[in-house]
Amino acid sequence: MIPVNSVLQVGHFPEIMQAEIDRRFSPTRHPDPSAPPPPGNFQAILVRSNTKLPEALVKQIPTIRLVSTCGVGYDNLPLDYLKSKGIKATNTPGVLNDAVCELAIGMMLSLMRRIPESQEHVKSGAWAKGLFQLTTTLAGKRVGIVGMGRIGQDLAKRLEPFKVEIAYSGPNSKPVPYTYYPDIKDLAKACDVVFLACPATPETDNLVNSAVLEALGPSSYLVNIARGSVVNESDLLYALQHKKIAGAALDVFNNEPNPNPEFLKLDNVLLTPHIGSATSETRVAMTKLAVDNLEAFFTQQPLLSEVHY
Repeated sequence: MIPVNSVLQVGHFPEIMQAEIDRRFSPTRHPDPSAPPPPGNFQAILVRSNTKLPEALVKQIPTIRLVSTCGVGYDNLPLDYLKSKGIKATNTPGVLNDAVCELAIGMMLSLMRRIPESQEHVKSGAWAKGLFQLTTTLAGKRVGIVGMGRIGQDLAKRLEPFKVEIAYSGPNSKPVPYTYYPDIKDLAKACDVVFLACPATPETDNLVNSAVLEALGPSSYLVNIARGSVVNESDLLYALQHKKIAGAALDVFNNEPNPNPEFLKLDNVLLTPHIGSATSETRVAMTKLAVDNLEAFFTQQPLLSEVHY
């Protein structure tokens, strides 16, 4: 049971998520994170992972003891401040793996087979005037995954039936049947397609730079379902503009929801608006887990998915 007026809901939640929240308890809504908080004895904050939670806001609510973020990423939270004050945080891992992996596979195939352009070829009537261009098949390719966590491992399992060779990189090797490369440059050099599925941390900031893209090479592809900060966007733009790589599929960007307009001018990119978890089923599951964490907190039970920072 979550007490009334004990949870401050920060930022906007889509209707389907808000309905699940309102079904479970009665939060105090605070749609503008930059505004001063309303009066109340709030002990917890509920926020989505795409909403930046300002440290200044948390500082104004000294009674806060938990931040429940609805999403697998928690780079939106002021982690250093939370840690210094002993404020716990939770996220929603696992429940969005299926949706994110589905999108990743779809983006990769759409990019390599140029599916959006082929649809336009039919709709525009161009098919009657000539055949569509040849594209690239996935079978037989070498696929790399940067980050072999929950999503990375689920993604690898989905890739296996495509008759590809799978490798990965990350801080440590994992007990998985794939080739491990400690250095992302070595992984890029060995692969035809590289997926980014790592968390946004200081260690992964600008992890993909000109050196990695150069190693990837002019016939290879990059798919980013992680965070925009993992990629040096200036380096990526240069690589795409000068055909240093074959193409990129991007669901995340540095300046969301206003990505660098130079991406919009390119014909070797596939762009989606950060929709990795954007299915009705997944968003409801994420909301349920976020609220379950709140209930666990208020009933003094172990948190279901605590962030350890």
